Amino acid sequence: MNLEAVSALIAKKPSLKAAISKLEAMEPGTYVVHRSWGFGQIKSYDEAAERLVIDFQDKPGHRMDPAFCVGTMDVLPPHHILARKQTEAAHIQNLIDKEPGELIVEALKSYDKHATTAIDLEITLAQVVGETKFKKWWTATKKVIAKDPRVAVPAKKTECYILREVPVSAKDELMEAFEGTQSARRRISIAEKLIAAVEKDDDMTDLLKVLDIVTEAVRESNQLSQAERLYGAAVRDDLAVLTGADASALSPSEGEIIGDVRDLTEIAASIPVGFQSRFLALIKDTHPIECRDAVFTLLKSSQGKFTTECINFLIENEYAADLAETFQRWQVEQNLRAPVLLWIVKNRHSKKFAKLLNELITPRLLSAIFFAIDYEALQAASARRIPLGDMLSDDPDLIADLLATADPEIARDLANTLMLNQGFEELTKKSLLARFIKIFPNIQSLVAGDAEGKEEALLVSRESYERRHAEYELIVSTKIPENSKSIATAREHGDLKENSEYKMAKQDQALLMSQKSQLEKDFESARITDFSETVADQIGVGSIVTLKNLGNGQTPTYKVLGAWDSDPDNYIIAYKTPLGQALLGKRKGDNVKVKIGSSEEEYEVTKLERIPTPAS
Repeated sequence: MNLEAVSALIAKKPSLKAAISKLEAMEPGTYVVHRSWGFGQIKSYDEAAERLVIDFQDKPGHRMDPAFCVGTMDVLPPHHILARKQTEAAHIQNLIDKEPGELIVEALKSYDKHATTAIDLEITLAQVVGETKFKKWWTATKKVIAKDPRVAVPAKKTECYILREVPVSAKDELMEAFEGTQSARRRISIAEKLIAAVEKDDDMTDLLKVLDIVTEAVRESNQLSQAERLYGAAVRDDLAVLTGADASALSPSEGEIIGDVRDLTEIAASIPVGFQSRFLALIKDTHPIECRDAVFTLLKSSQGKFTTECINFLIENEYAADLAETFQRWQVEQNLRAPVLLWIVKNRHSKKFAKLLNELITPRLLSAIFFAIDYEALQAASARRIPLGDMLSDDPDLIADLLATADPEIARDLANTLMLNQGFEELTKKSLLARFIKIFPNIQSLVAGDAEGKEEALLVSRESYERRHAEYELIVSTKIPENSKSIATAREHGDLKENSEYKMAKQDQALLMSQKSQLEKDFESARITDFSETVADQIGVGSIVTLKNLGNGQTPTYKVLGAWDSDPDNYIIAYKTPLGQALLGKRKGDNVKVKIGSSEEEYEVTKLERIPTPAS
């Protein structure tokens, strides 16, 4: 924009005076990055309409108010790597393909003081390299720049990549950091990076000193948790191998640290992802007899990638049949947790696991999925996403696969369970219900019935009611007012069509209002009980039941409580769960049959009593 056009804008809006240099830089031909529209190029300025004409990738010829652009758009200097991607396309592409480290150096030169955060650099490079190939390219490039003496690599994404004035080797930089800290935890982390940075022909004198210090830290430090001590011992042993020292002479050994099998679950919860496979192999070496049961225990409470690691370990060690049987048993006992369920549905069509999972892909598994989603939603302190729920929504074939062997009555029961689930927004429920209706058209009557009829009362304990009511109060008294303020603030930024803050705040508003509406619906159908109406000779809501598995002889004891009381860890089941429903009305000595895939398991009710109540 020329000086006259800038002056005319400032005359109308004096607050723009502070941005005069940025307005003057908005010249035709200049490249820009907008917060909402991304990378583009200014084509012209329409003085009569006071609008910039900008070609964005998905919005060519887009007209924008310069005053609005001041706060939402960055003007790129000619030497910026994104601008050079356009003006020096062949050169930049050659750096991408053949000299990725040099591209990082050139990119850092684009920034003031030759430094920028890891987050910002990754966003910029993704646009330079291309979104489709960036992830793989960046994984390889990080290994290159980790050894580039010209670039200081940050430990966290919020910290900065820095182009050094004087190059420093990665090894020297790490040694300086190692010597500059007294933290045992930090020393172990740096020692691990040193192993990757050292070449085979390097002088090992410094590494031998590091080995001695890490060995002492693992043995003596009271700063380390058991998991950190184990990982430190693994890094120590790798250092010993690299330097030619005798790892077997170092104490405590990795095996000694996990000598008590009861510690494994706590250790597993904190070990790094990259150490998980090695951890399982170590369990096998240290506890050869207890190994199978130990890994099944770890799998039951596993999360994320560790779930996959445990399953692969069991299969590779010829426990596939035991794994299939255990999955079936956990399903009956309502002990199939969300991470394991997520792994099952993701791998149901895999050639490697199809035989293992085939009998699990039944309506019963869908019931377990609904239970796990509901449980996770009740436990969550915020409106965070539930991965298992997302999987159910995103995989268009999953519900059809799980209902393949269902009869209309079972499908209807599952559809009812879906409509009562706390883990889905109302729109998502309707979308999922449509998949049920496509297979079983008669379920359409549920929609009409829901609109006409009164919902069945839900029996809930006072404690669970108060927990849910506290969640409601937090939404109404805190989250919704804060969201309203955010909407008002965002509205002040101007043009709502291009105001990303406003759009995000409105999306949050829709989510909060949906949660509020669902909770109000729950309260209408909830009936608080103290379980005092439970009879002693028949299983009802408020019974304590001991069962004997007639197949394997196991005798679990369950409490059958209210609709919102489920706590599988403590053998508490809600009466609305499939197992709870199967038990209702049974008496001592009665048998309960539970269908598992193509077979059934049978239990005998061996003991029955009421839970203590205030009246008793």
